[in-house]
Amino acid sequence: MIAVLASNNSHKLDEIRALLKDKFEHVCSLQEVNIRTDIEETGTTFEENAFIKAQTIFDMLDGKYAVLADDSGLCVEALGGAPGVYSARYAGEPCDDGKNNRLLLKNLHERESIFPRDRRAYFASVVAAVLPDGRKISGEGRVYGEVLDEYRGNGGFGYDPLFYCEEIGKTFAEASMEEKNTVSHRARALAALREKL
Repeated sequence: MIAVLASNNSHKLDEIRALLKDKFEHVCSLQEVNIRTDIEETGTTFEENAFIKAQTIFDMLDGKYAVLADDSGLCVEALGGAPGVYSARYAGEPCDDGKNNRLLLKNLHERESIFPRDRRAYFASVVAAVLPDGRKISGEGRVYGEVLDEYRGNGGFGYDPLFYCEEIGKTFAEASMEEKNTVSHRARALAALREKL
């Protein structure tokens, strides 16, 4: 079975291809199926947004392929779960990792001028699939850690340089893709999805 990933994020495509290579003959990018679109994410949960993206691309392709979509984000305890579903656009449009990270640190520092320091956070991911036979399935995953004050590492994307993962003892930006894929929220969501596939 061939699948299409409903995302323009090449990093996500690499991770998903690596983790689902035995379940699909190939996982295509949107460019490979000649789709250039940005899907409006109007859901209030990661699962709603993942299914909105998957269903939109599935319909555009007339149900010929399985379609996968991920929605994920960083949830910071002290900020009431923010940035959450708004992680990619936390600092506004267009999406900018540097601006998002700076706004996150600014908001944490402002809060810490009043309340005790609390940097607990987790990454959450939901991977949804719409299959040609009409089935809709999803898997969810989380990984826990904390937000650092300084950037560490040159890899990854998004909030990876600030997110210290307790399980591997480093930030996601310091980890190799193999290390990250053993513990990441997306890897866990994909593992849950794999069981249903």
